[in-house]
Amino acid sequence: MIVIKVELHSAITGEVTTLVEGKIRNDGTGTPGVGNYEFEAGRKGGGVARRSRVEGFPRGRLNVWHLLARCLGAAEYK
Repeated sequence: MIVIKVELHSAITGEVTTLVEGKIRNDGTGTPGVGNYEFEAGRKGGGVARRSRVEGFPRGRLNVWHLLARCLGAAEYK
């Protein structure tokens, strides 16, 4: 599982606040070169804001930033 955290680091106090968290899970149905993933975008305060699915991701050719971009696009974040 890949966990994505968006944090706010205060320049004044140094306090770190987690704003939201997302999760990308490999669903185990792909091949060594191509993966299928499920994504959950967290809601501030807990819970799930949106879900999406990415199929046929070429994990050997593209990196995690590409996977995150596809997950966000599939969840209709623009």
